[in-house]
Amino acid sequence: MAVVSWNEILILTGLVLGCYWNSLSCGCVFDDVSAILDNKDLWPATPLSNLFFNDFWGMSEERSHKYYRHLTVLTFRLNYLFSELSSASYHLLNTGLHAVVCVLFLSICHLFLDKTFSLVAALLFAVHTIHTEAVTRVVGRAELLSSSIFLLAAFLAYTPDLKELITPSVMWTPIAVTVVLVATATLCKEQGISHWGKTPRFTLPMLLQVLRGKDGFPYAVLQTLLKLVILIISTLLLVIIRLQVIQSQLPVFTRFDNPAAVSHTLARQLTFNNLLPVNAWLLLNPSELCCDWTMGTIPLVESPLDLRNLATMAFYSLLGLLAYRSLRHSNSSALSLIMLPFTPASNLFFPVGFVVAERVLYVPSMGFCVLVAHGFRIVPPPKGG
Repeated sequence: MAVVSWNEILILTGLVLGCYWNSLSCGCVFDDVSAILDNKDLWPATPLSNLFFNDFWGMSEERSHKYYRHLTVLTFRLNYLFSELSSASYHLLNTGLHAVVCVLFLSICHLFLDKTFSLVAALLFAVHTIHTEAVTRVVGRAELLSSSIFLLAAFLAYTPDLKELITPSVMWTPIAVTVVLVATATLCKEQGISHWGKTPRFTLPMLLQVLRGKDGFPYAVLQTLLKLVILIISTLLLVIIRLQVIQSQLPVFTRFDNPAAVSHTLARQLTFNNLLPVNAWLLLNPSELCCDWTMGTIPLVESPLDLRNLATMAFYSLLGLLAYRSLRHSNSSALSLIMLPFTPASNLFFPVGFVVAERVLYVPSMGFCVLVAHGFRIVPPPKGG
């Protein structure tokens, strides 16, 4: 397994600072105002226990959106302790966290790609324009913290050399630590709960081998299945606890927050499914970014005859092809990185408080960058080059 070198760390850190240094002069905008400037939970005089009873905005009333990100708020409070409401320190920490995530991402890429193409993926991730909101808006720290913890969990789950360092008596330590890290990521942002699905390796060839009964039931498969069961049970427990915290009630969003969520069934389903290719296009061509995708920014898809449904069908066709090839060739890591963290924010299973939010593409962009690096590896260089 390749180790991240100091040169690579310096290159990635320098790129991140070069891209986001100007954010240090920015103030607090949009949600930053509620989460930082108006949030009394950041004040030293406020009991620390309040962080674990109030939501992300320091509210406990019914009008709360029920976002409970206690560890993220704790970092805001530490910022306040050192610099009160000086926004520069908040932006500086966000930029530093993005650099840390880039280095961790490079270490994960080393597990699937060679040294050169791992660096290609990490460099693209470091400078990808889609990260602008997650890094430059202070509330985007929830994405940065959750992502860094996820990468640590993925490192434990995927590192092939790790099993050589673990004795049989503590062979389940990595999976236990992974469960703890997933729970910790969830306390940074709700989507952290989706990270469990990216840990065990279970591929289509492995499944076919089991179904055919070839060579019996491999011990490695049994181990993977047991780990998967433990992760699923742990995730269900996290979901139950989360539901208890929000009193089994989903937050209520207005037409301003998410117009499709309060529309009739056909428009709601057509629009939410069409948002998938919209987000995919933002990863491919982030040339038209928006600070707040609300109201009529993206018109509702209200009819099956709307031409935008063609984009939806094309997206699902491409997704099916990618899923088939990824499973067939035992390389589903990139696709799982794209899909699993995005699913809770997709609106497909329950409504969220936005139409499109570029910040939620922070982790999915990792899978996109891995796919691009795979493309560079597969496509032959031009003749004479």
